[in-house]
Amino acid sequence: MAKQKTDERLSTRLSSDTLLEMYWKMLLSRRVDERAWVLHRQGKIPFHISAMGHEGCQVGAAFAINRGVDYVNPYYRDLALVIALGITPTQFMISLFGKAGEYSSGARQMPSHFGFKALNIISGSAPVATQVPQSAGLAFAIKYRQQMKLVDPNDESHPRLALTCLGEGSTSQGEWHEGMNWAGVHKLPFICMVQNNEYAISVPMESQMAVSNVADRAAAYGVKGVVVDGNDVLACYEVMKEAAERAYNGDGATLIEAKTYRITPHSSDDDDRTYRSREEVEAWKKKDPILRFQKILLMENVLTQAVIDDYEARAKAEVDAAQVEAEAAPYPAPEAALGDVYAPAE
Repeated sequence: MAKQKTDERLSTRLSSDTLLEMYWKMLLSRRVDERAWVLHRQGKIPFHISAMGHEGCQVGAAFAINRGVDYVNPYYRDLALVIALGITPTQFMISLFGKAGEYSSGARQMPSHFGFKALNIISGSAPVATQVPQSAGLAFAIKYRQQMKLVDPNDESHPRLALTCLGEGSTSQGEWHEGMNWAGVHKLPFICMVQNNEYAISVPMESQMAVSNVADRAAAYGVKGVVVDGNDVLACYEVMKEAAERAYNGDGATLIEAKTYRITPHSSDDDDRTYRSREEVEAWKKKDPILRFQKILLMENVLTQAVIDDYEARAKAEVDAAQVEAEAAPYPAPEAALGDVYAPAE
């Protein structure tokens, strides 16, 4: 298991346009996220689960793969990841309100159970960790199609890897171990990113596992394991890029552990004051991945205060417009609940 060191000069490897787009996606996700909390507290939506604090590892991961082509099977906290892949604030707001035309399940599934065929975002199952064997299966299919010469393994118009994410608590589930073992045995083009935010809802990491790092387990499955600072978007991009190249080159699976922290309760139904102190949360807020990235970009003259102000105004306008559209949209007709669950055969 390798430990990735933070290198704030990694930004020199990316264009200014790419760096600014990464910053924009992180900021947009945060502002959508914040509005969702307000809407829940106003009683306008029934549920929200937040990505605040996780934006660095999620956006870094998204930009390191072939977005919209490679398969991504996200978990419920992956708001910044799916926004970086192309989900819009309006689409997410429609999902929060459960309105007609909802993109992932026709408003049948609860919010943050992402799925969008056009972007190769796989519809997630509600039980945690089930996405891991599903994604390993996708990776097996990718490898099989390449080996059978059904597609060119170097053709970037076809999926060449499967990425999935989960929290460290979900690695206690049997499905995670089965999926990782399958990926190792078959040397699959598969990446599993564990977003370790120290708590499985209210249970701290030391009560979940007897090892210091989730990535320490990688050797047991025969895959590469990497620990990265999950609040450093550039370091996360770098390790994900290396993992993607391993997958594309046929070098097998990678287990990435992004050490991060959720600065909100587990969900809108959780009271985190029962299991962690306010001092702990405030200390982690000072490590905010967005502010950290902003500082780097300002130092390297990629970002200016004028651009920050413009992005903030744009984000507010997009979120406002998304909320207006979602609130105005009709609810699905009651009989729509009796309709097809699966897509019709083509």
